[in-house]
Amino acid sequence: MLQLTPSHSLPKPPPPLSPQNLSFSLLQSCKTLQEATQLHALSLKTGAFTNPLIASRLFSLYADPKINHLTYARSVFTQIQHPNLVSWNVLIKSHVTNQRSHDAVVLFRDLVHHHAPDNFTLPCVIKGCARLNAVEEGKQIHGLGLKIGLGLDKFVQSSLVSMYSKCGEIEFARKVFDEMRERDLVAWNSLIDGYARCGRVDVAVELFDQMEERDSFSWTVLVDGLSKCGNVEKAREVFDRMPDKNLVSWNAMINGYMKAREFETARELFSQMMSRDVITWNSMIAGYEFNGRFAEALELFREILEEDVRPTPATLVSVLSAVSGLAALSKGRLVHCVMVKHGFELDGVLGTSLIEMYYKCGSIDSAMAVFRGIQRKKVGHWTAIIVGLGMHGMADQVLQLFLEMRKNGMEPHAITFIGILNACSHAGLVDLGRYYFNMMIKDYGIEPTIEHYGCFVDILCRAGCLDEAKNVIGSMPMKPNKVIWMSLLSGARIHGNVEIGDYAAQHLIEVSPDTIGCYVVLSNMYAAADQWEKVSQVREMMKKRGVKKDPGCSSIEHRGMLHEFIVGDKSHPQTKEIYSKLSEVREKLKSAGHVPDTSQVLLCLEDEKEKEAELENHSERLAIAFGLINLEPRSPIRIIKNLRVCNDCHSVTKLLSKIYNREIVVRDNSRFHHFANGSCSCKDFW
Repeated sequence: MLQLTPSHSLPKPPPPLSPQNLSFSLLQSCKTLQEATQLHALSLKTGAFTNPLIASRLFSLYADPKINHLTYARSVFTQIQHPNLVSWNVLIKSHVTNQRSHDAVVLFRDLVHHHAPDNFTLPCVIKGCARLNAVEEGKQIHGLGLKIGLGLDKFVQSSLVSMYSKCGEIEFARKVFDEMRERDLVAWNSLIDGYARCGRVDVAVELFDQMEERDSFSWTVLVDGLSKCGNVEKAREVFDRMPDKNLVSWNAMINGYMKAREFETARELFSQMMSRDVITWNSMIAGYEFNGRFAEALELFREILEEDVRPTPATLVSVLSAVSGLAALSKGRLVHCVMVKHGFELDGVLGTSLIEMYYKCGSIDSAMAVFRGIQRKKVGHWTAIIVGLGMHGMADQVLQLFLEMRKNGMEPHAITFIGILNACSHAGLVDLGRYYFNMMIKDYGIEPTIEHYGCFVDILCRAGCLDEAKNVIGSMPMKPNKVIWMSLLSGARIHGNVEIGDYAAQHLIEVSPDTIGCYVVLSNMYAAADQWEKVSQVREMMKKRGVKKDPGCSSIEHRGMLHEFIVGDKSHPQTKEIYSKLSEVREKLKSAGHVPDTSQVLLCLEDEKEKEAELENHSERLAIAFGLINLEPRSPIRIIKNLRVCNDCHSVTKLLSKIYNREIVVRDNSRFHHFANGSCSCKDFW
């Protein structure tokens, strides 16, 4: 074994390198993260890192916006023994810049124990408060600024005006602004933006007119504010005066026109733009979708793909909603493929939107597959699939999933219970409906909203418990809306209770005299009861009020195109083949023993043959005939109808699913019906 003697003693470690040994020229010229980490490693190896000047320089490098490695910067900062105020300021600013404003505020709290903040510190941390909407913390910092003599500093005041404006405290913003001796452009723009945000656009215009100097932000804020409050004419006037129009101002104008339902003008502006960003495309697509112009929204999405613009989650949410509106399943599958291609995660709102798209397009199996494929499920995903299954009449699966959801530690919210109550309504589960309504209140402390009462009333009305429904309506803590009165009226119509129907109609007309469905259901109720004189009175009332009944309309998708049919439609290019198929259907139904339920003909017709002919021309039968002609054998026929399916069409569709061995999915104005092998998923309760 080696014995250490004075002559064999270990060599002494070299002394730490001084700044001169670790050349400052290297640190000064360092420009990349790789160079910074190499010099960092060298300083640790040589011991030079213990020199405060070296450590501070490395910290500044990591915090520099060109390198911007916040983790390394924070790590180096914690190893500086006595960081000066400049280093604190740089670290706080870096956190705000990197969208970590909460950490910046926490750092500021630590800073005040070591240094008095200056006029660089306060604007940075006030900006962080603005981003967090932390107005109370911002007020405390404002108070500290006044206490240490920085309350009248122009940079501090400008940041306070911005913070108060963004947090909706416009009176505080105006007070600080009025106290400013030097008002810079940022302060003017912030105050104008604040007034525009809170809807006081008239004050924003006054301030704008007082400005001696303006930049593009000044103009854009005013255009955006005027557009959002609906004054698109004034917004366009300001927009046209802009010396240099930027993308934000173009997008603001497009949004304004879309909200005002001026689609053509929005499209005209869109076409005039020399350059567009994804926000421009999103504004157009979301505008079309919001206003029910689903086909135009999908056409623009096709253009996005052709121009190789990468869609954002916001794009896809709007597009999926447009697909749902049209029930265009093939287009929905295309959008899903785009999402997979671009690697979009389904953990958030996109997963919810995709589930909703599939169940609204009639493919509940695909909706369930998407749900099961989401690894980190949130309450929104559970709620979406529960609502979807309920709409498809699958109450057993809804209740099973709800149990599974609770076992997984997920706490349902108000919308979850709307889905559960709807499922109970569609399946006629009155007792379970009462149970879950009470569970929501007692076990989860959720106060029923008018939507929950609407679902509960609907459960009772569909099941024929009309007197109980009437009592629930009378005991509600809020005034019943038209949806609730419509449920009572529809229940009275289904169960032939003219007295309660009259009662519901009277209240419905008081609440919402322009509700078309009220007159239609009331007229149908009288017609079913052979009270044709009252039918005439209702129709006369409709005529006087200018109310027109929407005709029955059914649509079916084929090869990417939507084919629409109305009652007795003969405008389709395949009309001859469709009516020939209807004749074939009539014979097959007759052979199967079907007897038309002519009580469903709500017109004053005497001849039974006329009534039967009226039933045969219902829009969903035309759509089914089209599907039988054009769709591949055994492939599902998916139809969307704007009105409730009548009893006779429901019976006919059940028979046709068995005769032609086809699954037929019909979405009417309240739910889905899955017809297969002679039965329906609603179990004849709808």
